[in-house]
Amino acid sequence: MNVLLGIGNIHRGDDGVGPYVARRVHMSGWKAIDCGTSPENFTSVVREARPELLVLVDAALMGCSAGEFRVVPPERIEGVATSTHRLPFSLLISYLSHVVERIHFIGIEPLSIKDGGGLSSEVREGAHSLLKLLERGEIGRIPALE
Repeated sequence: MNVLLGIGNIHRGDDGVGPYVARRVHMSGWKAIDCGTSPENFTSVVREARPELLVLVDAALMGCSAGEFRVVPPERIEGVATSTHRLPFSLLISYLSHVVERIHFIGIEPLSIKDGGGLSSEVREGAHSLLKLLERGEIGRIPALE
């Protein structure tokens, strides 16, 4: 079993990409959760599932082109994560690392995280590319943020 947590605020443009991805995961062996801005509210679900792989998807300011996505190393997460979340990702990951074998934070570069509007076409396209990689089991093909 793998778990994907889609994180973000759907009312802030491209910050809603995490929930957008989570709502479109329909793969055998995966449980996907739209966490909104409070992934800490879903730690009990993750702890109960004890997944082999936990994937966190959120908008991240990485200096890439809009819609590009990267696996962000733990030591870089706080520097790139958008600020709409209540609990620092480092604490969330530390808490869950005791019950999850592998945790990947996948950031998708936003075009805009201003109030209102939906996803930009660039970020929507990036989200669909990410979903295709996950469906094919090719998470290892996602480049890491350097």
